[in-house]
Amino acid sequence: MKYRKIIIQLAVSLVVLILILETVYMVKETEQVVITQFGKPVGKAKITPGLKIKVPFIQRKNYFEKRYMEWDGDPNQVPTKDKKFIFVDTYARWQITDPLQFFKRLTDERGAQSRIADILDGETRDFIANHDLEEVVRSVNRVPASSGSIGEEIGDTLSTIEQGRLKIQEMILQSSNQKASDLGIIILDIRIKNLNYVQEVQTQVYERMKSERFRIAEKFRSEGLGEASKINGEKERDLKTIQSEAYRKAEEIRGQADARATSVYAGAYNQSAASRNLYSFIKSMETFERTFDTTTTIILSTKSELYKYLIRID
Repeated sequence: MKYRKIIIQLAVSLVVLILILETVYMVKETEQVVITQFGKPVGKAKITPGLKIKVPFIQRKNYFEKRYMEWDGDPNQVPTKDKKFIFVDTYARWQITDPLQFFKRLTDERGAQSRIADILDGETRDFIANHDLEEVVRSVNRVPASSGSIGEEIGDTLSTIEQGRLKIQEMILQSSNQKASDLGIIILDIRIKNLNYVQEVQTQVYERMKSERFRIAEKFRSEGLGEASKINGEKERDLKTIQSEAYRKAEEIRGQADARATSVYAGAYNQSAASRNLYSFIKSMETFERTFDTTTTIILSTKSELYKYLIRID
């Protein structure tokens, strides 16, 4: 009897413990609970922390996150308004604001992630397809600063944007929240974390970039050849000028020397007859010395100037 009594007490205690565990439950600061009975929600959602009570066995607890949650989308191929095909990779943060409505419409977080993906992917595609690529990439209008690189051309290289990437993200966020207004959630933020061309467009862009660099290189090469020709022309001109000036100087000096020699000759001939004869004799002797040697035989006319000096020598 004693053992039977102990077993009954243990069984009662176990039943009471199970009843307590099935009746009382805890709601944490980061949680919110919807109670369902036979699969249908009962009463209001429990959003305040603390101990709560429900009907045991019949009612079931459904916990939902109260904190911000993350949605990370898959890259999608999207055409822009100017027919540029790009991969767009987005992510968002969202929160359950009405757990009862959330349970009715989405059931759980897996259903919410799927529905958010449908909404955000669709809105992202629509808004990007209605804007040019530059509107999606850039956020503000600015004048690009020069980095000092060779071949860099600064000017009106960037077109003016009217809305920009940040504004497009805000429009996607607003439109997405309108479509998710009856889901018991709010999308807090959406960001485009990566944009890239599709492979075919990437190849075209790289080829265009190479062509542009080749064009810039040819432009600089042509400018360099033109500058080299200009420098060579200036060099030849300066060389001709220097040579002409040197020739003029040489001719001027030669003329001055000839004039001085003529003056000396004239002065010598203008001296007395004896001086002139001595001068003529000396010049004739110098002529003989430079012209003839001991083996030379000459025939002179009696009227030759040299002949008269030979007669005198004899």
